[in-house]
Amino acid sequence: MGKCAWGRCLFRQLQSGPIFDMKLLVTGKGGREHALLTALAESPSRPQLFCWPGSDAIFETAQRTTARDLPSLIGFMLEEGIDLCIAGEESLLVTDQGLANLCEAAGIPCWGPPRESAQLEASKEFAKQFLVRHGIPTAGYRAVDTIEEARAAVTAMPVVLKFDGLAAGKGVAVCQTMAEAESFLEAVLVQRQFGPGRMVVEECLTGPELSVFCSIVDGDYQIFTPARDYKRVRDGDEGPNTGGMGAVAAPALVSAEVMAAVERTIIQPTVAGLLRDGLPYRGFLYFGLMLTPQGPKVIEYNCRFGDPECEAVMPLFGGDLAEYIAAAAVGKLTPGLLEPRPGWSVCLILASAGYPESSRSGDVISGLEEVEGVRVYHCGTRRNARGDYESNGGRVLAIVAQASTREAARDKVYAEAAKVSFPGSQRRSDIATLHFT
Repeated sequence: MGKCAWGRCLFRQLQSGPIFDMKLLVTGKGGREHALLTALAESPSRPQLFCWPGSDAIFETAQRTTARDLPSLIGFMLEEGIDLCIAGEESLLVTDQGLANLCEAAGIPCWGPPRESAQLEASKEFAKQFLVRHGIPTAGYRAVDTIEEARAAVTAMPVVLKFDGLAAGKGVAVCQTMAEAESFLEAVLVQRQFGPGRMVVEECLTGPELSVFCSIVDGDYQIFTPARDYKRVRDGDEGPNTGGMGAVAAPALVSAEVMAAVERTIIQPTVAGLLRDGLPYRGFLYFGLMLTPQGPKVIEYNCRFGDPECEAVMPLFGGDLAEYIAAAAVGKLTPGLLEPRPGWSVCLILASAGYPESSRSGDVISGLEEVEGVRVYHCGTRRNARGDYESNGGRVLAIVAQASTREAARDKVYAEAAKVSFPGSQRRSDIATLHFT
């Protein structure tokens, strides 16, 4: 098919009613993608699912591809007749070519923004400039190139230091002392732990954090169930930042008044700003927020669903996620295709030894067959020669439970997670304990 022909064909079919046997491909390999693929597999439209690069656990739900790299992935989708590509992780969106850009050139609808729009996540400085330009509340900042410039920009403690590019959730440090700041500055600007790039020195905001997700289709948007991510590795929000050690999600997580303020002061001007700046956007957009005494402010944008928030939020929706995303990717946002569920959802991450500074692979996981009444998403696992699952990364498993109350969901997830073990396993004991009042 020629450029955009697939998208036009898909749009026409959707106008006629639900499409059955759509071929959908999700990019990624972690717990977020496992959660998305599980929800897609439960869609009444019964899509055929593929994943790249995927994992052994994911391939129990989705089919493998023959792709070796991004260009060959596009070739596979064309040959297989994939109807829609869904971007799970951020890395492919911000490559020099850009997953969504390549999909558009090939005529394949993509749920995920083009490279120029994905800079909202890829560059902290780009995001800050966008926020300031459109009058969206955020912390004061200064972008620097060298350690000397960074030292001069640090004028008060605590201070937030952010590597400008992608760093798998580990490129941010909230420093309480100058000694902590010096250590992070040395790692980022001298040792180049995350590669070349600038740094953003940012005012430290105070207040509870909140994760809000939207589907954005050009000038339209839909807000999903809010969540809270627990980024620090140890109880009490102590220790270094991680990709996330757990999450809690519920419609009742924050008040209607707070969500109204978030929509009015942050979401609406963000969507309007994308249009004003000529930045095309069809995909999930994550708003990392701080609920400060002065009102909600943006900490960061992510141009995809958050992880591990996705694992907590997805079970709180019924309906047909496959048809919903397929329609949205070709320009038709249809909120009625999703059915929000009440109650609370709690996600607990089981991480490997050494995480987040390092990770250990090859530790055999036991007890998975004993778990019941919850969802288990595989973040970093593989099957060994005996067919047993073993660790294969920093975050290993996400155990997720739902209940009518926060306390019941929390008790359920910890009871079932206690059945699962592997050498060196790390888990926080206070997920969903610290919450909004």
